[in-house]
Formats: sequence, C-alpha cells, structure tokens
Amino acid sequence: MTLSTFILIALGIGIAFGTFLNTTFPASVGNLDHYFLLPVGESFLRLIQFLVVPIVFSSLIMGFSRIQNASQVGRYTAKLLSSYIVTTAISLSIGMSVAWFLQPGEGLSGFEIPETIGVSETPSLIDWLISLIPINPLQALSEGNLLQIIFSAAIFTVGIQLAGEKSQPFINFIESIYHISEKSLSIILYTAPLGVFALISSVIATQGIGLIIKLLAYVLGLLLATLLMTAFYIIILFILKEQPGKFFSSVSEALILAFGTASSNAALPVLLQNIQEKYGLNEEIASFAIPLGTALKRDGAAILQGFNALFIAQIYHVPMTTSLITAIALSSLLVSFSTPGVPGSALITMATVLSASGLPLEGIAIVAGVDRLTDGFKTVINLIGNSVNAIALSHWEQSPKTVKLNTI
Repeated sequence: MTLSTFILIALGIGIAFGTFLNTTFPASVGNLDHYFLLPVGESFLRLIQFLVVPIVFSSLIMGFSRIQNASQVGRYTAKLLSSYIVTTAISLSIGMSVAWFLQPGEGLSGFEIPETIGVSETPSLIDWLISLIPINPLQALSEGNLLQIIFSAAIFTVGIQLAGEKSQPFINFIESIYHISEKSLSIILYTAPLGVFALISSVIATQGIGLIIKLLAYVLGLLLATLLMTAFYIIILFILKEQPGKFFSSVSEALILAFGTASSNAALPVLLQNIQEKYGLNEEIASFAIPLGTALKRDGAAILQGFNALFIAQIYHVPMTTSLITAIALSSLLVSFSTPGVPGSALITMATVLSASGLPLEGIAIVAGVDRLTDGFKTVINLIGNSVNAIALSHWEQSPKTVKLNTI
C-alpha cells in the first residue's frame, strides 16, 4: 500500500477510536488525551513545520533564479492575485448560497453561550502592505512568516542575478538545503499515519460525537459547500485539458495530511513535493505559486466565514437584509486573505466578520466545538484551490511540465 493509503486508514481508525473512547470510557479521555494523543499529534505537527521554512525559502530562491527578470515576477504575481480574487469570491458565494438554501441554523437551540469573545482588529491595507517588508530576514525565517519569506527570497534573487558567477557558492548551498530538506521530509512522512491518528482521535474523543450530531446540518452544509467548490476546480482542470484523476492521486498525501492537521502551513512541504515530483508541474511555477498561495489563497476560509455568518444570523433570527449580506460578503472576502494557515485561525478572524456585520459575537462559541473537524474541510479546499491556480498559471504562461528538479 502507498503512504497516502496508510494515512487515510489511520484517519478512519482515529475517528473510530475517538468515538469509542468518548462513548465507552469518557472518564479516561482526559488523561489519555493529555499524556498520549495530544503529545503525539503535536510532535508530528512540529516535525512537519520544522521543514516548512527551509523548503519554502530554498525552493523560492531556486525558482526565482530561473526567472530572468523582475517583470516576469510581477506578471506571475498579477496573474495569481487576479485568479485568487475571482476564485475566492466564487468560493464565498458558494458558502453563503449553501447556508441560505439549507438554513442550518433554523430551530437550533440548547447551547450555553459564554461571555462575549473579544474582537481582533484587522490591520489597515497600508499597514498590511508595509508589514510584508521584513526588518530582519532571519526573523522572518525564524517566525515562519511566509509573505515576508517570499519578499526576502525575491530580494536575495535580485542580488544573485546582479552578483553573477560570484553567487554560485550561495546557489549551491541553497540547492543543498532543498535536497536535504526534501529527503528529511520523506523520512518524517513515515510518521504521518501515527500523527494523523492521534490528532483526529483527540478531536473526536474530547468533543464527542454527540456535539457533531447536534450540529449535523451545519457540518454537512460546510461539507457540501466544500464539495461544490471542489467540483468547480475539477471543471477548471477539464477546461485546461488536465486530468483530475491524476491531479488528486498526485496530491493525495498532501490533502489527507491537510485534513488530519487542519494546517495549510504544515501541509505545504508535502504539497510542494507532490505537485512537482508526482504531478509534474513546472518547478519555476510551483516554487513561486505554491508558497504564495499558501500565504494568501484561502477558499476554505471564505466558505467558512460566509457560511458561519449566515448560520449565526439564522440562530439569532436576524433579518437577511441586503446590507447584512453585503457586509458579510465584503468582510469575509477581505478577512479570508489574512487568515493564518494554522488550526483554529478561522475562529479568531470570525470575530472581525461578525463585528463588521453587526452579528452577535457569542455565536462563535456555538461552532467552536466542531471547528477542528470543519477546519479539515477548509484546509483541504485551500490546498486544492492553491494547486489548481498554480496549474492555471502554468497554462497562462504556457510553461511545460517537468518531473525532476533541475539544477540552476
């Protein structure tokens, strides 16, 4: 069996094991989760995240070095941002439409609402743009700030091109980092089944299957919206004359890992490896588009924010006015681009959407219990959207596919 099959089996066993613990030995869940499930799951996440920065930075340097001029970088960025805005708007529309027609919040009751959750302030556009420029590139690397890492790699690449032959030792060093990180990743991935098992077991065992049943319409609604957006991307692949079956087979490891960890950042190294080596996307495109998409492309966040806002409005019987729908749509679209690629991030940014729309912040507590599960849906569609947009860019640029990473 392939590694992706082992990970999928571990995911299924983890769900069954978590349900068994919650229903049969509820008194033992706390200790087992604290001393085994959480430590194993968190250890796996840290191992994966350990390689995010070296793989992203080295692949960006290598990818940028193949791009001959700054105008090409600007063209790539403009095309990707354009496609991001369009496809994210479509995902938001799908999420809100499903919530509108299914009405998952109607008749839902029996939840205890805690004190109001504070609102996190969203930085202004100017402040956000300024924050993309790192004061210290080493700090950007140590903190794993993907947008600052991309900016740093672009600046270094300009220096490499201006330095000419004198930059070759640095390029060789970067190539070594990439290949060493890639081999290290292949070793770490063998622990993925155990890590995914522990993470999903922890969620089901502590939250309980009862809460999921109580919010079944909500969970199924988000799943339906995710599947509809996936179908949209499958249509895009057909239009591009790509093979959806080959695509999903190639990135299956990354997608299963994304669901199990609920972290786009954690799945990034695996996605980058899968999309180049298994699917054969051009390295120049992949090494630029995949990290950028991981930092910005959030179809799942757009679906989740729009769906959640309407869901909470339905629970509190807030009238669906044009101004409310517009406020939800605009705030959800803007917030989706600033949602971090880590578990639970949507709950933090959700406060901004609810506040901008005039909806009760207490509603966050209602969906918090199943957020870890729905976070998996969100992360999977994030990766699919990121990958398909990168493939679309390769067609837009008419870049040929390649299989192996060539030297610069």
